[in-house]
Amino acid sequence: MRTVVTGPTDGELAALIERRRATGADLFDEVWEGDYHMAPAPHPAHGQLDQQLAELLGPPARARGLVGTGPFNLGTPDDYRVPDRGIHREAPSATFVRTAALVIEIVSPDDESWAKLVFFAARDVDEVLIVDPSTRSVTWLARTGDTYEPVARSEVLALEVDELRNALEWPGGAGT
Repeated sequence: MRTVVTGPTDGELAALIERRRATGADLFDEVWEGDYHMAPAPHPAHGQLDQQLAELLGPPARARGLVGTGPFNLGTPDDYRVPDRGIHREAPSATFVRTAALVIEIVSPDDESWAKLVFFAARDVDEVLIVDPSTRSVTWLARTGDTYEPVARSEVLALEVDELRNALEWPGGAGT
């Protein structure tokens, strides 16, 4: 199910967003050019892949003087996306981060990972890594102007895509 909320956030909707914020349920919510996108927390298998990616990408990132993070707000308060993970040229110090060297998206049912590419390019994100547990695929994309092209090797991390794909232990089960 896809739900996008447009228009003013007053009354019951404002109360719902505030409840989500108060309980931490809004961690993956995003604002797309003023439209509020509510995203549920992902399946635990998503978290298993996220943990593996942190462990596998951390050493090459640190070797290149880069800093890894978990979910973060990429953009501005009225227009942002929340990638599952980021690799940054320096440690982010603000709630809303202008850009990243690399963003990582782990595909969940009904998510909007692929629809975020134009936004990422507009924010000068060098590379995007999309990991899809349902197809057990790893797609690494490098920015070329205002779009992305698939690559076999990350220049940001000096890492071969096949090396990462082969190192992942894919969680079983549906609904990641």
